[in-house]
Amino acid sequence: MRLALTAVAVAALSLAGMTAATGTGSAASPTATTAVAPSDVPAPPAGFTTTWSDDFNGAANTGVPSSDWKYDTGPGSNFGTGEIETMTDSTSNVYEDGSGHLVLKALHDGSDPASGWTSGRIETQSDSFGAPAGGVVMMQSSIQQPDLTTANGAGYWPAFWMLGSTLRTGTTWPTSGEVDILEDINARSSVFGTLHCGTNPGGPCNESTGIGSGEQACSGCQTGYHTYAVQIDRSTSPEQIRWYLDGQNYFTVNSTQVDATTWANAVDHPFFIIYDLAMGGGFPDAFGGGPNASTVSGGQMNIDYVAVYNKAP
Repeated sequence: MRLALTAVAVAALSLAGMTAATGTGSAASPTATTAVAPSDVPAPPAGFTTTWSDDFNGAANTGVPSSDWKYDTGPGSNFGTGEIETMTDSTSNVYEDGSGHLVLKALHDGSDPASGWTSGRIETQSDSFGAPAGGVVMMQSSIQQPDLTTANGAGYWPAFWMLGSTLRTGTTWPTSGEVDILEDINARSSVFGTLHCGTNPGGPCNESTGIGSGEQACSGCQTGYHTYAVQIDRSTSPEQIRWYLDGQNYFTVNSTQVDATTWANAVDHPFFIIYDLAMGGGFPDAFGGGPNASTVSGGQMNIDYVAVYNKAP
């Protein structure tokens, strides 16, 4: 969970998610590949078209283009998750590397490991990525998680996720919906997928925990590029959200798991996409703590491409 998380809530996520519903869906799965970077944006799966993509082919040490992205800057405490970094728009923290990648890098000033961190967080200008009634939308990205280990990566919290467009027009979180496509903490070589919805605290989605997959093994995700994707499928009954790692469906949430109004408010509208590399906060704390004296500066989240695909009704 990326917007308003507590350590207690995340601990509950880990336990509750282990028994969450899983399954496979009927729509086309993403291509099962481990990307060799840099790679082109993949062609859409059968029946889909490409709605939008970015393969990050800007010049070395340049920021992201303002036509497609905007920076979320300021102290991590602004995000309600207990993060300790300051997010900046500096090319020290957010830059294209000239070799087809976007890099989010966390840096430390050498002071107390519980302070003095900077990093990056960006979101798409567009908030139009969604599935119309009867259609399907898929968001997919090829990402290398920070190339660290549990010995030197405590506190790192990379994420690829989405927030409902209605958050930008006044609907409160989590009613507006949040879909976490990739989260990992403390360089555990794992992935978590989560839907946030309803009301906070509690409500039909057990906030601020949400409805989650629990921790899924992600072997090699620190050392290589893997694809992380989600499909929102409004062509099936009940409607579904399906999470994929390298094309394999590892978690599914059905609309019947919550009431119809909660689902519609959280899912049946467009979204905007976010990348961030947080340091510290409730999620890392729930799995052994945030940055410590062994945590290294300079860990980076590398993104090869992001794509949005749609399947018409």
